[in-house]
Amino acid sequence: MKLPLQITFRNMDRSDAVEADVREKAEKLDEFFQHIMRCRVVVEAQHKHHHKGNIYHVRIDLTVPGHELVVSRDPKDHHAHEDVYVAVRDAFDAAKRQLEDYSRKLRGDTKTHEVPPHGTVSELVPMEDFGRIRTADGRSVYFHRNSVINADFDSLNEGDPVRFDEEAGEQGPQASTVRVIGKHHPVG
Repeated sequence: MKLPLQITFRNMDRSDAVEADVREKAEKLDEFFQHIMRCRVVVEAQHKHHHKGNIYHVRIDLTVPGHELVVSRDPKDHHAHEDVYVAVRDAFDAAKRQLEDYSRKLRGDTKTHEVPPHGTVSELVPMEDFGRIRTADGRSVYFHRNSVINADFDSLNEGDPVRFDEEAGEQGPQASTVRVIGKHHPVG
């Protein structure tokens, strides 16, 4: 961390043991993501006068390049947070998850769902139970009658738009599954 860790206690006495726990967990965050510029932690007891049954709230503000990450959970009815150490642990676990998400975003590692290849039916040979698909990049992909899964092979027409799963066949690329797309067929 570029700036010293700030720990604040509210509605409770300062505790060396809790402070040591917070410092240890903050150091682990710093090891996990090295570009943390500032970390502020507030440990708060919900009711100042309760000695038993008090619920603790932990807020963590992390400043990272170009962004501020905040962990603040509403502890109402969360009886596990009657233990200040559990509240601290849960808050730092949430901070770690936020740092992981932020780190992935910085690296450009976002989850994407690959769209299956698509094209149009360019040839049909019903007597031999096969056809061909012309892909968007101009390739020709073979498919068998049994590869069509959401329509009847005999109802296909040249020019019908399709999505397909491609694999290597003995004679070149072939579609293992073919889904007709359009207004009368579901998009697969």
